[in-house]
Amino acid sequence: MSLSKHESIDQRLEEAAIAHGKEVQAVEDPDAEFGGTDRRRKLERKLLWKIDLRMSILIVIYILNYVDRNNAGAARLKGFEEGLHLQGEEFATLLSILYVGYIIMQIPSNMFLNWIGKPSLYLPACMILWGMMSTLTGICNNFVGALLTRFFLGFVEAAFFPGALFLISKWYKKDEIGLRMAILYCGSIISNAFGALMASGILSGMDGAFGHAAWRWLFFIEGALTMAFALLAIFILPDFPSNTRWLSDEERSLAIRRMEEDIGVGDQSETEAHGQLHGLWLALADWRVWWMAVCITAQVIAVSFNAYFPTLTETLGYNDTVSLLLCAPPFVFAALAAFTVSRHSDKTQERFLHVIIPYLFGIVGFIIAIATTNTAARYVSFFLMAQSYAGYVCFWAWVSNTFPRPPSKRAVAIALVNAISQLGNISGSYIFPKMWDPTYNYSYAICIANAGLGVLMCCFLRWYLGQENLRLEAEERERGVEVKGFRYVL
Repeated sequence: MSLSKHESIDQRLEEAAIAHGKEVQAVEDPDAEFGGTDRRRKLERKLLWKIDLRMSILIVIYILNYVDRNNAGAARLKGFEEGLHLQGEEFATLLSILYVGYIIMQIPSNMFLNWIGKPSLYLPACMILWGMMSTLTGICNNFVGALLTRFFLGFVEAAFFPGALFLISKWYKKDEIGLRMAILYCGSIISNAFGALMASGILSGMDGAFGHAAWRWLFFIEGALTMAFALLAIFILPDFPSNTRWLSDEERSLAIRRMEEDIGVGDQSETEAHGQLHGLWLALADWRVWWMAVCITAQVIAVSFNAYFPTLTETLGYNDTVSLLLCAPPFVFAALAAFTVSRHSDKTQERFLHVIIPYLFGIVGFIIAIATTNTAARYVSFFLMAQSYAGYVCFWAWVSNTFPRPPSKRAVAIALVNAISQLGNISGSYIFPKMWDPTYNYSYAICIANAGLGVLMCCFLRWYLGQENLRLEAEERERGVEVKGFRYVL
């Protein structure tokens, strides 16, 4: 069969199924292996509960991941710049250098994770290393020392987010994955609230303890907390369905069957015919990967305010402690919004509107921040800005839905999209300079432009995937072939 330039995943899945002698056909009793349909439902509920319970530690890990990444913003309020003798744009450089290491390791890390198949060991090991790097930042005395620790912090933190998304995609179906990704990402959103509250307590109560400034204790305590939780994660995190030791044989078979039914073809054994590097090539050659990467990069720039949130709340005119406490409510609201929007997105199996509507509300928030100096209105605008994360979370479910198989391609696609998106964090580190204080109108204008670009790119993607679904339906009618109902989620 002659393949078009942009060969669809669906065609490859169909060919893989036929190549392995698994032509799609009706089965008299597909649940006989599990004792019938009713028993399978009960077993599936039990399996999901068991996996959800263990996967929940990813939320804690993500909170610690973001706390360690963003604690410099809180430390800035209590002498971080003075303690390191920073000048000019050196603080922004410390924020951005983290994402250089982060970008470098995204793809190699996920390829290695797919190959080794042991996220329960690999992710906690990386967690121990980034906790160590965070702790070492507290002993730095100059810009160069902090620059090195921040670079290597990003280098090892790179393993977590794409690795966690890939792990989730190995266990959950299309109508389950959005909610789970939202719950995971709520860890990141809540970290902005939790991190600010924890920083408030440390910075207000630890100054001068054992001869160290409060901002140094912030790095010591948060880094040590990360390493402690990493040891617990080793015993809690699952591996992949085929090699998780604490599953019964029946549960393992059901976990694998669920993913086969979701996409119409198996996972590793049925779609990895050419090895890991072939998955790398498939991802690099698919223009949709690059399109989604640029789209989410624009949104990352639009939400770059999160690294400067303590600085923005300080513009409301309150002291340092109150400014940190004011950071919490907007991100608690954002976490609730992300959970609600993602759950509804899974239920309706629609991504596009669930992505762009929060983006549009975020744009309204930026406009309010520019248009008024009223304290209450500006604080409300922070809530609208923060809730735009709900669209960002849904977008990640859309990425996973768009590149389902083979796993090696999915691993690279997720890592590549996330790696490129971190360019947004690098540039975003420089769009809130002190020269634009206290209004930061130019900063908000940049956020509006990037959020608008993200909306437009989502519109085109929605149109294109809709056309692909129509093409698949036409081909199936023409050839009498059905790939178990696989369709792109719109």
